[in-house]
Amino acid sequence: MRALVIHESLTGNTRTAARHIVAELRSEGWDATECSSRQVDLSALQRADVVVVGTWVDGLVLFGQRPGGAGKLAKLPLLGDKPTYVFVTYAIDPGRTLDKLTDEITERRGDVRGGMAIKRGKLRDASIEFARRVIDATVDATAEA
Repeated sequence: MRALVIHESLTGNTRTAARHIVAELRSEGWDATECSSRQVDLSALQRADVVVVGTWVDGLVLFGQRPGGAGKLAKLPLLGDKPTYVFVTYAIDPGRTLDKLTDEITERRGDVRGGMAIKRGKLRDASIEFARRVIDATVDATAEA
């Protein structure tokens, strides 16, 4: 399987999570790469069987949370209805950010099949868990086809 992990990162946490996801996918034999939402690798996107998109939670602590870098995410290339998974990194409370990101990526023609909010203090372990979910969901979908 080929995967492209696209991230929008402000402080580096989301980029770090993306790199953990890529490493876990690779450990399972996937051809996985990552890139910034600011410079999407169009060739890798075209070849990808699965797309993962991640960003950080922006907004106030208890309300108004939204995907960080939404303006850049809105300019992502169309994802061609590819199986897509989304994640957000957060410090305190993600609110409904994952749902909002799902809506944005669906507008970019990503076939969003799942997502996860990843707490900043648990980046490595939660990112690996998310990658395992992507792997398992892809295996299950392939077996059903």
